[in-house]
Amino acid sequence: MKPLLASALALGCVSAALVTTAGTSQAAPTAQHRKADSIAAARAFAHDHAGVTGAQGLVVRDTVLDGSGASHVRFARTFHGLPVVGGDFVVHQTRGDAFRSVSGRTLARGIHVSAKPTLSARSAARRATRTVDFKAAKSSPELVVLAVDRAPALAWRVDVTGRNADGSPAGEYVFVGARHGKVLDSWPSVLEDTGSGTGLFTGTVPLETTLTGGQYTMVDATRGGNATYNGPLANASTPLFTDADNVWGNGSTSNAQTAGVDAHYGIAKTWDFYKSAYGRNGIANDGKGARSFVHDGAYVNASWSDSCFCMRYGDGDSTTYPLVALDVAGHEMSHGVTSRTANLAYRGESGGLNEANSDIFGTMVEWYANMAGDNPDYVIGEQIYRAYNPAVNYIRRQDKPSMDGASKDCWSKQLKSLDVHYSSGPANHYFYLLSEGSGAKTINGVAYNSPTCNGSTLTGIGRDTAAKIWYRALTVYMTSTTNYAGARVANVNAATDLYGAASSQVAAVKAAWSAVSVN
Repeated sequence: MKPLLASALALGCVSAALVTTAGTSQAAPTAQHRKADSIAAARAFAHDHAGVTGAQGLVVRDTVLDGSGASHVRFARTFHGLPVVGGDFVVHQTRGDAFRSVSGRTLARGIHVSAKPTLSARSAARRATRTVDFKAAKSSPELVVLAVDRAPALAWRVDVTGRNADGSPAGEYVFVGARHGKVLDSWPSVLEDTGSGTGLFTGTVPLETTLTGGQYTMVDATRGGNATYNGPLANASTPLFTDADNVWGNGSTSNAQTAGVDAHYGIAKTWDFYKSAYGRNGIANDGKGARSFVHDGAYVNASWSDSCFCMRYGDGDSTTYPLVALDVAGHEMSHGVTSRTANLAYRGESGGLNEANSDIFGTMVEWYANMAGDNPDYVIGEQIYRAYNPAVNYIRRQDKPSMDGASKDCWSKQLKSLDVHYSSGPANHYFYLLSEGSGAKTINGVAYNSPTCNGSTLTGIGRDTAAKIWYRALTVYMTSTTNYAGARVANVNAATDLYGAASSQVAAVKAAWSAVSVN
């Protein structure tokens, strides 16, 4: 059974770039002034165009300011102060803060529920815990309004955490009706999937570390304090990796530092990719680092958890190495980027898009790093297998996702009922087709033969351009409830913003989505 890389969901903020206007005798507005003006205008438009009325409130999650003067303000919605899960949206404004459009659910019919539960938090937690099969399960209930693919309902969102039977970290958001006690919905809350050091996969690479009390630690002060720990998250006393001479690992699993080198290097390269490609300053775009827990347990998986803002890496088994390969690290950290932007709900089609997003940027991190020991490709997780063969041993492939035996190449109505790791297939396929085109070819020594679902022949526009379009779609247009049809619209809008409505890039985006049956 192939491992299923995973992550967790939450809210966050993205900072915006300064854009000034020349040729005026008055001082140009600062980025903060522009941001404040855009938010104020967007709040007014939200009441007119997004159904925000009565006891509903707004929380600004993100503001993106374009060089053109346009702005995009992302809101979370509340009701009597309670979070409305699935009620988020983005207000788009033209230069001068004139209304353009809204992305996401408008809830035009309003929210007509009582904000007073009849079921206690303790009862909801007990019911939620009974629905999962976790070892050492713990639960944390929060009263919310659930509005994902349904009419709004008062519910307890219970975050149940623990361990799976294989020891891997587990988490599930279980939504229990706050009046009748029925389970309304659920989805995972843990999503799987300058000294020098020698890692399993990286070879010998430079590492940014910190000298503390005569010992070097795996803390990268140049990238927000990214820190790598030697042991499981569950142990409050788990130490940082330390070393006396700042030379880490030996390329073998016999040395515990070796996997730590890969993890520490992976988070650094992921940080650098997002900074170089999009000006993003860390996972949450706030300049703060994240934690990595290596040797978290004897299981075949890796995961991102938003509650701890951290990665957790299992040690693998007799057929796999520790899951610290670069594209796996980039995949997990990109779940954190998603949670701070579109916050795609980890269920149905939105969950598949969440997984595909992490595959896309895990791949892009690998191409960015371009390591001799890890040939960049469109194959996810091939390095973790002790019997290295990217033709047969991998977690997922983007050129033809169905090669794993479960993922789908083409969209269909049945997609929403699949596990999100498999419903990611059409979006992964779209990205490959947009990047490289269809048909048989060899890229960087790896053979691909990507079909289309409508029999068309496509020419790619390059992975950097394809990823730039996807990133803008994610950060500006997608919301927690975006489905595949919405992802097409988001990518077309993003390409239009970047290259113009009549551009070859927009035409290519439309053709690539049609090629995976998203019309």
